[in-house]
Amino acid sequence: MTIKTSSTIEDYLGLIYITERDGDAITGTRLAELLAVSAPTVTNTLKRMVRDGLITMDANHCPHLTPRGDQLARTVMRRHMLAEWMLIRMLSWSKVHHEAHGFEHTISDEVENALLLDLNQPETCPHGNPLPGHEDAVSAWVPLTELKAGDNVTIRRIHELAEDIPELLAFLEEKRIEPGQEVKVVEVLPFNQTVTLDVLNNSVTLGFATAKQIFAEV
Repeated sequence: MTIKTSSTIEDYLGLIYITERDGDAITGTRLAELLAVSAPTVTNTLKRMVRDGLITMDANHCPHLTPRGDQLARTVMRRHMLAEWMLIRMLSWSKVHHEAHGFEHTISDEVENALLLDLNQPETCPHGNPLPGHEDAVSAWVPLTELKAGDNVTIRRIHELAEDIPELLAFLEEKRIEPGQEVKVVEVLPFNQTVTLDVLNNSVTLGFATAKQIFAEV
């Protein structure tokens, strides 16, 4: 039986996919927080997804993608990232993630294939996150919180969860903390939960919550 998924279901699939890709599990409470919906809404949606064979629930009430759910999630994520590349020709780097949500649910197989060809088969999105199937391309990059003072590194990736905060992306763009930018680690203060960078001779201090979502190539 063919199941037509709504944009809401696809949003759930995407978040579960990202979490599982990173080797974690996501709770209903965390889904409600990220999607800005109520806990009962999440519970009811997850029940529908179980019914439709998209997820299973473990003993801790965390959802996990079935093979079908994983396939659909990968399609949604890939189309979202391709839409970002399409939009970055017209919009600033910090705005394409939000706008791409309007395209990821409507891109057809034909358009997806055309974009892949036009974009020369990209391995990451403009923010450095891997297209499904290209996880190895980012495996060597480390979060800023794992670096030490004096390290000279190149910013390579802003995690999807950071992308979902428009104000943060705008701040990072303003400070030139973006993929491809070379920076120097000035200090890492675990007790203060801060990382300070030298970016083009400007000092930028980030809290650990943000710094752990930014990955660099050493």
